[in-house]
Amino acid sequence: MADLIKMSDTKVMMGDATVTEQKTFDPKRVMDYFQKINNSLRDWSLQDVSITNNQDVRRIFTKFEVKEENYLLSGHLSLQFHVLLYYKPDQQVIEIQKELAEIVDLTKSEQEQLSDNSDQLVLDKLKEMGYKDFDHQNLFEVFYENDEFREKVFEEIQKDSGVDFQELTEKKNKLFADLDSLLLETYQTSSVLIDDPRLVAGEEGCLLSLDLEFIKNGNREGLFDPRKMSNAVKGNIIKRLDELETVVKS
Repeated sequence: MADLIKMSDTKVMMGDATVTEQKTFDPKRVMDYFQKINNSLRDWSLQDVSITNNQDVRRIFTKFEVKEENYLLSGHLSLQFHVLLYYKPDQQVIEIQKELAEIVDLTKSEQEQLSDNSDQLVLDKLKEMGYKDFDHQNLFEVFYENDEFREKVFEEIQKDSGVDFQELTEKKNKLFADLDSLLLETYQTSSVLIDDPRLVAGEEGCLLSLDLEFIKNGNREGLFDPRKMSNAVKGNIIKRLDELETVVKS
């Protein structure tokens, strides 16, 4: 496993446009190794090699089991690792960030101006639209009761401001999507063996767990008397463990 997760350097860009080097490994090498194990285990029931899609902590894993008379030998193999996000070292990242900053500053300034003078702007616009009898007292009541009318008035006010907020919002969303497409994932882990509780806790490392259970009336029982196992079953289980060890080491 230490060879499979050997780190290499890659250039990345930080949020402040600083370009630096970050260490990472290739998860596909681990997935291919797990798949090779599955392909080599004959007569075992196998679970496809899978990877979780969590943003910051991910896990590559597979499970396998084999039955010997009334005994079930099962295994779980996992590698858990952290994902760190950076930007690709691309000039386009800086250009998009600059354009986004300009849009945010513009919309914030205009929205603050509209907010500071909102009541009077609304009353002035209503008078232009032919409504003469509105005052600050009944303005809230009318807007509260009529959503469509309220939206129409604010749409007219935004048009007069010379800023198309809807167009800016759509452009901002597109720029964020473009920025997301320039994200670069790097991966950090360890070849240290961990147990199930540490796996659940999100720690980095590799897990190989094996369980031997007794099948009684279709139910799995972890507690049983190994002295009642026949010599043939014991011998077959040892052969299965030897087989697994050979496959894992190959």
